[in-house]
Amino acid sequence: MNSKKYITAHPAVIAVWAAVVAAGYLIPAFPILGTGANFTFANVLNPLSGILFGPIGGALCSAIGGFIGFFIAPIKPMMGPWGFIIAMTTAFTAGCIAWGRWPLISVSNNGSFIINGGIIVYIIGTILWFTQEIGRSVIFLPIIFYGLGFTAMITGIIFSYKILTGKNYFLKMAAVWLCSFGGLIGGATVGNFFSLVLIRQPKEVWAVITVLAPIERAVFALAAMLIGVPLLKGLNKMGITAGPQSELAENIQSNNFQAEKNHED
Repeated sequence: MNSKKYITAHPAVIAVWAAVVAAGYLIPAFPILGTGANFTFANVLNPLSGILFGPIGGALCSAIGGFIGFFIAPIKPMMGPWGFIIAMTTAFTAGCIAWGRWPLISVSNNGSFIINGGIIVYIIGTILWFTQEIGRSVIFLPIIFYGLGFTAMITGIIFSYKILTGKNYFLKMAAVWLCSFGGLIGGATVGNFFSLVLIRQPKEVWAVITVLAPIERAVFALAAMLIGVPLLKGLNKMGITAGPQSELAENIQSNNFQAEKNHED
């Protein structure tokens, strides 16, 4: 990925979106099975952080918003003040999917390998799962749950950048859903590890989670799609750079400026 696109938004925009994410923690959604904690509306906003503002800018938004959200939320998250790590990972993964391009692994001009960050998240999350005894006894969860997210991520990386920089509104809805679903499960790989360590639910609970968790993330991704696609269009019309199309516009502007300069010379 081009390093120029890691943080595309103005610091003030990042601060405002972080505040929106923090406010999302005030709105409960539904309980998280076997933990006593709750999903909140922030689960919808976190993947949008990465889609709108790139993997690093989005991760920063959700990290700040998640940390503040802990202190203002009426029901504290499972991981306490460290819950922002899940939010940050979700935003980062969704951003890597939306802003990444095929192939997954490429070689830069200086000969170094560049791998999509979303792949790294899934690899680390899966390894963490199998470091725990309960995780090793429930191998079907990463196969099914993480496998669905990984499939969405690969599909998103192949198609999303081109779609999100295009003009087809309905294809953008599909792309945002893929990025959100893949990002949410990427964040879940970290959350599940902490759940194994801190709560240690029995195998029977994880068997139910294997079925319910993909459905939950699909619903959150649907909500992110319904909010995110209009935001992508509206923010850019307002002059606030958001989504991969902002990078495309910046590149066009830069090329036009260079062409004018060469013409003057």
